[in-house]
Amino acid sequence: MRVTKLFTKTLRDAPADEVSKNAQLLIRAGYVYKEMAGAYAYLPLGLRVIEKIKQVVREEMNAVGSNELIMTSLQRKEVWEKTGRWDEKVVDVWFKTKLQDETEVGLGWSHEEPIVEMLKQYVQSYKDLPISLYQFQTKMRNELRARSGIMRGREFVMKDMYSFHRSAEDLESYYNQTIEAYKRVYDRLGIGAETYVTFASGGAFTKFSHEFQTICEAGEDVIYLHREKNVAINEEVIDEAVKELGIERAELEKVKTAETGNIFNFGSQKTDEMDLHFTDENGTKQSLYIGSYGIGITRAMGVIVEKMSDDKGLVWPVNIAPYQIYLVSIGENGSKQADALYDELTAKGVEVLYDDRDERPGAKFADSELLGIPTRVTVSDRLVEEGKFEVTDRASGQMKTLTKDEFLATIST
Repeated sequence: MRVTKLFTKTLRDAPADEVSKNAQLLIRAGYVYKEMAGAYAYLPLGLRVIEKIKQVVREEMNAVGSNELIMTSLQRKEVWEKTGRWDEKVVDVWFKTKLQDETEVGLGWSHEEPIVEMLKQYVQSYKDLPISLYQFQTKMRNELRARSGIMRGREFVMKDMYSFHRSAEDLESYYNQTIEAYKRVYDRLGIGAETYVTFASGGAFTKFSHEFQTICEAGEDVIYLHREKNVAINEEVIDEAVKELGIERAELEKVKTAETGNIFNFGSQKTDEMDLHFTDENGTKQSLYIGSYGIGITRAMGVIVEKMSDDKGLVWPVNIAPYQIYLVSIGENGSKQADALYDELTAKGVEVLYDDRDERPGAKFADSELLGIPTRVTVSDRLVEEGKFEVTDRASGQMKTLTKDEFLATIST
């Protein structure tokens, strides 16, 4: 992609009404556009990051045998009434509307009930189980507060997965597999070292559920952490969990975090409430056991920005950066050589953002740092004479002068 083909432009200053660092940087760099508090459009660069985060998650969910689908955003009132969660005293984040025939519907904030209802058509016998389904979808939640940029949205992208099992033991086994899959996701996103499986308030079937909490000063949660034992407890269940786990509270470190994922063991409550059952080998009707597993895709993006940016701008991990290379041309001969290098790299499948603007070098360098692309390659008149390129690592700032062959040897395709 040539920068001259991007419709977005970088901004010198952040919007005056935006208080969160993640949104300030993403808006300045042209990754997102703020429609209103809690609602952001993802522009071409931002969308590339979102899609790469989704692909990491997709690969790990596929690896635990889940099937991808996409459910509807419009949801039927009567489906949610079966579990009592249409009631706004029970769930207070609903966006609700009416069809032209006055039918009342909701805009999806979650999909447990609709997916249970759907599976009535596909689950009859034990031979149909287990089933695991996941989707990436824009959720709608009427949050009271939306002041954390893309870390807390009224409209946001989420991966939600639901698994259905014939026994509590089978669900527990899959639940534990998913914990390990989530750990791999956060490792690949570059935040695994500071993301902890955290004891939180329970699902329907167990005393505790699990959250994935990432240490982040901009986060809205507080956890108590025992780094040596790798134990983390959400503040809301601290007294009960300390007693259950046999840990002294004085041993725990209090830290600010952002919740980047959660998983729940719902037991058979929802299937019983909604009359989803299966018949076993003896033809006897049995309850299904359900797990629910979420990862906030856009929230994870915001947390990564909060944790990895610096005073110059964004710093993307290689796995999710919109482009691998930021190519800068300086001077007439530099531009000719940069054109040729861009074509060669693109033909090799290397993702390159080529700053081909007729702009002063300082502005190009500043934009490359603001945009956070992992590697900057500068081709200038002076370097062309020497047969070399200047290669700068965004994260460390380390700069090397390499020949073309030396540079190409560093590129993975």
